[in-house]
Amino acid sequence: MTSEQLSTDHLLGIQDLTREDIELIFRTADDFKEVLARPIKKVPSLRDITIANLFFENSTRTRVSFELAEKRLSADVINFSASSGSTKKGETLVDTVNNILAMKVDMVVMRHPEPGAAVFLSKHVAARIVNAGDGTHEHPTQALLDAYSIREKLGKVKGVRVAIVGDIQHSRVALSNIHCLKKLGAEVMLCGPTTLMPKYAASLGVKVEHDLDKALAWCDVANMLRIQLERQGGDGINNFPSLREYSIMYGLDLARYQRIGKDVVIMHPGPINRGVEVTSEVADHANSIILDQVQNGVAVRMAVLYLLAARIPRASQA
Repeated sequence: MTSEQLSTDHLLGIQDLTREDIELIFRTADDFKEVLARPIKKVPSLRDITIANLFFENSTRTRVSFELAEKRLSADVINFSASSGSTKKGETLVDTVNNILAMKVDMVVMRHPEPGAAVFLSKHVAARIVNAGDGTHEHPTQALLDAYSIREKLGKVKGVRVAIVGDIQHSRVALSNIHCLKKLGAEVMLCGPTTLMPKYAASLGVKVEHDLDKALAWCDVANMLRIQLERQGGDGINNFPSLREYSIMYGLDLARYQRIGKDVVIMHPGPINRGVEVTSEVADHANSIILDQVQNGVAVRMAVLYLLAARIPRASQA
């Protein structure tokens, strides 16, 4: 593995990473993809490291991906679910984490509904922090695995045209993707209803389009985001009339895809609402890399954990 190091002690957001950091993560992920292709997929890289997974929001894919990455690196893993833990009894975030750190935890992977929670944590506890999603702010490892998957499919990220389609307003994936793709030299377009487009979108240095067909004609890659109904008051009726109308205007079915007239790579961060953002025919299309994203997520998270662990003072690993 590489002897190079990241420029940061934590992964709190893509904005904290340099382009060189991202490229180092990708090169390290390349090595771990080779490991994952072996009959024995485990390496002893983090066998002296203890990692706590703190999920204050429900998650299956991200939590399982991180846990698998940790176990593939031979780390000791503690899983903490706030929905059934002491936070329901009034314990604060710092109390919870300090109790876990008393168990000599070296790293914390945390998902939290409040934007900035990971940054707050990094200032109050002596452990490496990985942001697994904080509110509608950032989801850095998702953006890294998305860009890595584009690089794997197209051989590059620089110059690639990527359309991010759907609920931009409520998506932490969208913001992290914008920062990551722009740092790597991609062109980015946001596409969705006006009611789901943040007012500051134009200030992010991206194109904005409200016509999906025009966005698809422009792009090389279409990243179809999930409608975040849980962040819109439950049914989203204040943002669009119905899911059926949304799917007609902004959903990608096979007929619409075939009208593009070129091979556009299809992505989705999951979980997929089949028939809303994409139909099954598109999700399972030969140009879809949705399952590759899932597989690459483990390698990229292994790379992040491995590189951050290298920045832990050796005395704390004893």
